[in-house]
Amino acid sequence: MNHAQSFGSGRGRVDAVVVGSGPNGLAGALVLAAAGLEVQVYEAADTIGGGTRTEQLTLPDFWHDVCSAVHPMALASPFFRAFDLSRHNVRLLQPEIPYAHPLDGGRAGLAWRDLDRTAHGLGADGPAWRSLLGPLVAGWQPLVDTAMSDFRSLPRNPGMALRLALRILEQGSALSRARFRNDEAPALLAGVGGHAIAPPQALAPAGVGLVLAALAHAVGWPVPQGGSHTITRAMADELTRLGGRITTGQRIDTLAQLPPARVVLLDVAPAGLLRIAGDLLPDRYSRQLRAFRPGGAACKVDLALAGPVPWAAAGCSRAGTLHLVGSRAEALAAEQAVAAGRHAQRPYVLAVQPGVVDAGRAPAGRHVLWTYAHVPNGSPRDVSDQVIAQVERFAPGFRDLILATHVVPASEAQQHNPNYVGGDISGGATTLWQLMMRPAPRWDPYRTPLPGVYLCSASTPPGQAVHGMSGVHAAGRALRHRFGIHTDPLDLVASAASGNGAAARP
Repeated sequence: MNHAQSFGSGRGRVDAVVVGSGPNGLAGALVLAAAGLEVQVYEAADTIGGGTRTEQLTLPDFWHDVCSAVHPMALASPFFRAFDLSRHNVRLLQPEIPYAHPLDGGRAGLAWRDLDRTAHGLGADGPAWRSLLGPLVAGWQPLVDTAMSDFRSLPRNPGMALRLALRILEQGSALSRARFRNDEAPALLAGVGGHAIAPPQALAPAGVGLVLAALAHAVGWPVPQGGSHTITRAMADELTRLGGRITTGQRIDTLAQLPPARVVLLDVAPAGLLRIAGDLLPDRYSRQLRAFRPGGAACKVDLALAGPVPWAAAGCSRAGTLHLVGSRAEALAAEQAVAAGRHAQRPYVLAVQPGVVDAGRAPAGRHVLWTYAHVPNGSPRDVSDQVIAQVERFAPGFRDLILATHVVPASEAQQHNPNYVGGDISGGATTLWQLMMRPAPRWDPYRTPLPGVYLCSASTPPGQAVHGMSGVHAAGRALRHRFGIHTDPLDLVASAASGNGAAARP
């Protein structure tokens, strides 16, 4: 039998090596460790977490999430349901209003935790909102299980899969215009669909928007107390308890750097796999990886504020997340510009105000504001002026509160996280084909042509967000293929997380 250990340098042998300590890499490592394997994780940065780090980016004692900030999947993802962050002392704080969408004239669409309250606030469009999202909210667990699958297995709940598919077909086409009469509901859906960094009127971003909108009512969009880094810190602590090891500050440029191991999980983008595996990959697979398209990008702008944002529209001060772009038509135009490689004059801006529920993110009376604007991939432009203008548009007087800013243009994002190619924080373009067939059109998207080497980043199904499921799917395959272990990987995680320890070593 060929083993991945043939690529190692001959240093101390382990069962499994994981490269990258983002949520997917750590989730994969936890599955392997829970199965009783000896696991070694390598991280290039000095701190773990990938896209879930929290740092003082602007001023002392102002704590900013470096990338991810709001975490519905921390409650909804099958991995985190098994892991149970609350058991590991991570507090997920719930804003009353998961997300809001300000409009000109002091108006706003408000997505409350409560579906009925949201529908009531939408007036004439309330029944249409309820009929669109109600069945998804009621069946949120099978909805998430479908969305978080490997896209290769038959849905466990075909009825939910069909309900979701029909709604995606509607919202991803011109049919979406027929459902609502007023401005607020279409703007809410356009804003939440914008998380895909793709033109809203398309199937893939419509699917992203519908799942996130349903989760806002089903489980909320929580903010981790103390910052996103608490999530991966809890995962790392559990991995250590199970005997795993994590080495930071060590960049892996070739498989030969790794110790001999039967399994290697790579939490890297396709470009990272090409860099690490080099000429060992077959030409056809290498060509497929090079054809993988990065998505639109984000220019990250963090701000330290002297006080809360003075939103003009009632309710926005109680929202954890805000989508700042204006009407549905404006959102569509802004995202189409980015998709065409242009900067929008008024870009889509995603804003998070964690201080609504977590006062410890800044000194007393002060606040942090987390934002990013959508820009073309690889853009070197600092768009902080446009970001500030979009906030000021819906919160007059905002500029006067700014104490400091920290900007990371899209072209520099890869320096912080090599997986953010050109500032693409989604792991690849969010198209229907590329969601289903990332990173290459293969029956097993995680297994590379190299024996024992698996890809587990957001560039594999189910894609973007902090859910850990790419790592779970990859690790589950590795256990079956390399060790003959067929136990459900989520059962392994749940058993270990409950304090029962790792399974017997195979």
